[in-house]
Amino acid sequence: MLPSFFDSILELIVRTATDLPPDVRAAMRGALGGETAGTRASQALTIIAQNIDLAADGEGAICQDTGMPTFEVKVPVGINQIWMKEQIRAAIAEATRRGKLRPNSVDSITGKNSGDNLGPGTPIIHFEQWAQDEIDVRLILKGGGCENMNAQYSLPCELAHLGRADRTLEGVRKCILHAVWQAQGKGCSPGAVGVCVGGDRTAGYLHAKEQLFRTLDDVNEDARLAELEASIMKTVNALEVGPMGFAGKTTLIGCKIGALNRLPASFFVSVAYDCWAYRRLGLSLDASTGAIRHWIYRDPAVPIVPMLDQSGFQRTGREVRLQSPLTEAQVRDLHVGDVVLISGRLFTGRDAVHAHLMKHEPPVDLRGAVLYHCGPVVTKNGETWTVTAAGPTTSIREEPYQGDILKRYGVRVVIGKGGMGERTLKALGEAGAVYLNAIGGAAQFYARCIQRVDDVSLLEFGTPEAMWHLEVRDFPAIVTMDSHGQSLHQQVEQASGEQLELMRG
Repeated sequence: MLPSFFDSILELIVRTATDLPPDVRAAMRGALGGETAGTRASQALTIIAQNIDLAADGEGAICQDTGMPTFEVKVPVGINQIWMKEQIRAAIAEATRRGKLRPNSVDSITGKNSGDNLGPGTPIIHFEQWAQDEIDVRLILKGGGCENMNAQYSLPCELAHLGRADRTLEGVRKCILHAVWQAQGKGCSPGAVGVCVGGDRTAGYLHAKEQLFRTLDDVNEDARLAELEASIMKTVNALEVGPMGFAGKTTLIGCKIGALNRLPASFFVSVAYDCWAYRRLGLSLDASTGAIRHWIYRDPAVPIVPMLDQSGFQRTGREVRLQSPLTEAQVRDLHVGDVVLISGRLFTGRDAVHAHLMKHEPPVDLRGAVLYHCGPVVTKNGETWTVTAAGPTTSIREEPYQGDILKRYGVRVVIGKGGMGERTLKALGEAGAVYLNAIGGAAQFYARCIQRVDDVSLLEFGTPEAMWHLEVRDFPAIVTMDSHGQSLHQQVEQASGEQLELMRG
C-alpha cells in the first residue's frame, strides 16, 4: 500500500522546514533591495537573508518555531485515509526525532510536551476526495508568534485610528490594515496575510489560513477580491512598521483574500497572519506508490539562487561589545538604537520558566545575567546537547512576569522580539536593565553564535521551555528598550498609527 508514501511525506516535512519556496524568496529579496543600506531595517533583512541561505545549505530549521504542521490532502476515491493519517503522523514524529521539527505539541491541561509533535489535534490533517488520479499533499508550518497575531473582526465595529468599519469591502480593507498594524514586530514582519470574508467564526479562520496556500504572485479569480488585494498591497507598506517593527519600507509581502457565505446576522473578517518565514510546500504523488511525481511551489531542477552575494551581516565597528555577567553601569550606558555583540553565558527562558520564577528560586544565579526568550531546537548525542536552531520568541507573553523577575533576581539583559509593555519598560529603569531585539526567525544565524551548551535546567518542561545554559560569542541584537524610558517599539507604533489615520478613506 503506497510503499513510498512515508518517505515522500518525510521529505516534504524536512524541505518545508528548511527551505523557503521561490515566490517567498523573491519577495524577501525585493524587500531587502528596497531598504536603505545601513538602516535597522536593512540590517534585519540582511540577517534574515543570510539565515535563509544557511538553512537551505545545512538543512536546518529556518525558524526554531516550526509551528503547527497543517496538511491539506486531496486523494482519489478508494484511498485509505486512515492509513495515510497514520503514516503522516509517523513522518512527523521521525522529523522531530531528527531535529528538523521542534517538539511543539503540548497538553493544554497539564502543560506536558509530548516530545514527538503528536497529540490530540496535532498535526492538523484535512482530507478531501477529488476526481484526479494523483495525491496532492500540501503543508504549511505557521509558528506561534504569528499565530498569536491572527485577528477576527465582527462588522460593523470601531477600529483604532480607522474609525467605523461597515459591512462592505471598504470595511474589510480597514480590518486588514488594522490587523497588519496591530501585529507590529510581534509577528516577525514583513509578513503575509490570508483573509476570509464571511463564514462563521470557525470556517472563517480555516478559510483564511487556506489562502496562505496561494502563491504570492497569484491573481484572485474574483475580480472584486483581486482589486482589494492589489489595493492593500499598494498602501499597506506606507505604514512603515517595517522589518521586525524597526520601521522601514516593507511591512507586508502578500495579501490573499477569500470569501464564504455567511448568516444574515453575522459578518466576520478573519485574518491569518504569517511571518516572513512563510514555510509552505507541496507534492503531487503517484496514487499507486506514493512516490513523488513533482513538487508544488518549487522545481528541484531549478538551482536555488542565494539570497546574498556577499558575506551577510557586516559589522560597522560601532557595535558595543558586552561580556556577561554585566554590571548596572554597563547597561545604563546603552541607549535605544545601539547594536550590541554579546559574549559569555546566557540563559534561555520562555513562558514556563517565567511562570516558575514567580514562585520558585531560579536554578542558577541570575545576577548580571542575560535572559533569552528562546525555545531552541536541540539534538542530543550521548550526553552532549547541540542547539541546531535558536531564534527569539515573541516577548510580550512574558509581560506579566518580566518586571518582577528583573527586580527580584538582578537580570541585566533581556533578549527577545517584538518588544514589551509599559510595566517592563518601567522596571528596566528601576532595575538598571535593557531589552534587546534579536531578529525573529533567524534561527540558523543565531545558532552559529552558540559555542556550546553548558547545562540545562527545568528540562521537565520540555526542550522548548527548559532553561538552557549557553555559551555565546558575538551574539548581535539591537537595543530597542533602554533603562532611560525609551522604547523604539512605542515610537514605531505611534508613528505607524498616525499613518493608519491617513488610510481611513
